[in-house]
Amino acid sequence: MASTLHCDVAIVGAGLAGGLAALALKRRHPLLDVRLIDAAMAIGGNHVWSFFGSDVDEADRWIIAPLISYGWRNYDIAFPGHARQIAAAYYSIESERLDAVVRSALPADALLLGRMVGEVSATEVTLADGDRVAAKAVIDARGPGDLSLLDCGWQKFLGREFRLSVPHDDPRPMVMDATVPQLDGYRFVYCLPLTATRMFVEDTYYSDTPEFDRSVLADRVHDYVAGRGWQIEQAAREEAGVLPVTMGGDFEAYWASSGTGMAKAGMRAGLFHPTTGYSLPNAVRTASLIAGAGDLGGAALHDLTHGFARDQWRRGGFYRMLDKMLFRAADPEERYRVLERFYRLDPRLIGRFYAGRSTMADKARILTGKPPVPIGRAIRAITGTHGATS
Repeated sequence: MASTLHCDVAIVGAGLAGGLAALALKRRHPLLDVRLIDAAMAIGGNHVWSFFGSDVDEADRWIIAPLISYGWRNYDIAFPGHARQIAAAYYSIESERLDAVVRSALPADALLLGRMVGEVSATEVTLADGDRVAAKAVIDARGPGDLSLLDCGWQKFLGREFRLSVPHDDPRPMVMDATVPQLDGYRFVYCLPLTATRMFVEDTYYSDTPEFDRSVLADRVHDYVAGRGWQIEQAAREEAGVLPVTMGGDFEAYWASSGTGMAKAGMRAGLFHPTTGYSLPNAVRTASLIAGAGDLGGAALHDLTHGFARDQWRRGGFYRMLDKMLFRAADPEERYRVLERFYRLDPRLIGRFYAGRSTMADKARILTGKPPVPIGRAIRAITGTHGATS
């Protein structure tokens, strides 16, 4: 027979956004009955999330600090005409660490894992087997809504972790190696030196289409590793994905596409950086916002998260404009020049850009000087409607 479970807050989706929200709520409200629901058995899936130190405000670091698996003081970038070491903190989180920390923070019966979700409302979750979770508030933190409502380019990637038989000699992350052949749009390789004999290597493309051939990208990753002279002992984890790079769209339609009335977080709420597609900075901010709310009822949390997501969408207009220039004013094989120019700028400006906190002075500096794309095409890209509103 179907049963009904009662709780204070039910979080649907045990990915990064859902896991962070659960951790923040339990930290701020230890007696709060929080339930975390997901169809998968593991929290966070199979991922490595990385972020710059400036992505997270000092006041919010209590949320993310217990999750950090690796940290570095500097990182590298490389382009055909420009290479640089940037003095800025860089961190990585492994999904296994998120899983362990969440499990230690929540009672075992608070984790409803391996449970398929049917319907979701502001105060109730109906599971596929008929069981119900009645809550004072529900937060939907599952995957994205209907991305067809947004005007998107795509960042697609495949990464593999390798265990090496001989230690490598790379002490810092290579956040962007664009010296590789420019295929399928703007391409770069990303490398994380996890230990002296563990290296995570990811092949990434800013592409016009979301489709990719997993085997082709896997071969390119292995070719890159071979070219660096790293000797593989064993290939470990693999992850692949496609992230939206937004140039425009209808925020309210996107929000409504995954249901109305309930609070949302992460990709579900449209809380991802317009240019990078990454959601960690806003996932931390959302978790902090929810945990600090005076009213944890369903309607109040809906209004809180909807208002925050709408504000972030409005703030993202500058980045969406730049995305139009990248995708519509630059030929695919020449897009790297846009990023090469960007990485010549002040590291503090670069940090604010990735955090989604660019100042007016930053925006002026980014747009000042000789553009790396034809000016006429840049103007047409910015002013053209392309079937979507900005």
